[in-house]
Amino acid sequence: MTLVTPDIELTLSYHNQRAVVSPWGASLRRYFFIDADGQEIDIVWGYSGGSGKRGGQGDVLIPFPGRIEDGHYSFDGQRFQLECNDKEGPNAIHGFVRSLPWQVQDVHANKVTFEIRLDADTYAGRGYPFSLAVSVMYDLGATGLTCAFTVKNVGQQPAPVGVGFHPYFTVGTSVIDEAEVRIPGAAHVEFNERLVPTGRVLSVTGTPWDYRRFRAIGRQRFNHCYVQLERDAQGMATASLRHRARDRAIDITMDPAFSAVVVYTGDAIADQPRAALAIEPMTCGSDAFNHPDWGLKRLVPGETFSGSYRIQLRVM
Repeated sequence: MTLVTPDIELTLSYHNQRAVVSPWGASLRRYFFIDADGQEIDIVWGYSGGSGKRGGQGDVLIPFPGRIEDGHYSFDGQRFQLECNDKEGPNAIHGFVRSLPWQVQDVHANKVTFEIRLDADTYAGRGYPFSLAVSVMYDLGATGLTCAFTVKNVGQQPAPVGVGFHPYFTVGTSVIDEAEVRIPGAAHVEFNERLVPTGRVLSVTGTPWDYRRFRAIGRQRFNHCYVQLERDAQGMATASLRHRARDRAIDITMDPAFSAVVVYTGDAIADQPRAALAIEPMTCGSDAFNHPDWGLKRLVPGETFSGSYRIQLRVM
C-alpha cells in the first residue's frame, strides 16, 4: 500500500488539457491547457507539493464549508462543539478532510476517484459523531474538467452534511483586478467582522455586490457567500471570469446540488494577494450548521448525496 503524503500528485490528461490532483485532501492543485505553441495556459491558480499551498487552494470542504461561529451548532436537539481551527478567529472552518490522506480508486489517464471514510468514533470528540463514506472524482473531457462528489451516511443516525470546493481561477492577469466576473447570486449572506454570518440574507439588487452581469472586479474586496442562485432551464448555475484583452473566459457551472457560491479575492494571502479569484461551489451557505434552511443536507442512514460542477475555458 502506497503511503500518501502531501507531496504525492497525479497528472490527468485529455488532448491539450492537464489537471494535477492529489490524494492528500483529494485536492485540485492545477488545471491548465497547452496551446499550439506549447505554452501552458493556467485556468486554476495552482501549486506543487504540500508546502506550496496558499489560501486553501484546491481544498475539498467536507462535512461543512465555510465558518461555524465559535464551533458551536445544534442538530436534532443535541448541542455539539467543533474544534476552532480558523486563523481569523475562534471559529471552526472548512471541515475535516482537506488535510487527510484519501484512498486512490479507479485511475485512468483522464480521470481518478479518491475515497475517504469519516467514522463517528474518531470524530465524536471533535464534535461530529457521524459516519460518512465520501468520494470525489476528477474527470477531464471534451467539455472541460468535471468534479463530482458523493457522500453516503454509513452510520446509525442522521447526519448534517455540507460540501464545498475551493479552487482559484486566473485568466492570465497579474492581479485579478484587471478581470471581469459574473456571479449568479441574487443575494448574499451578511458577515460580521469575524467573517461569520449574522443570520441576515441581503438582496444584491441596487448594491455594489450585484454581479449578475459581467462587471470589472477593480479594487472590490470579495469575501462573500452568494445564495439564491439564478439557474438555467436545466437547473444549472454558472459563475464566470473573463479578460477581454486576452480573449479568455472561464465558466464554473454548478448542478442543482449547489445552492451557494463563495467569492474571494485573496486579499489576505501574504505573498501573492489578489493573484486569482476563488469561486467556491458550496452545497450550503457558510454556517449552515446553525442555519439549516441555507441548504444544509440532513442525510439519513443509508442515504447518498451527490453533485458535480464543471470548469470550462471559452475563447471569446
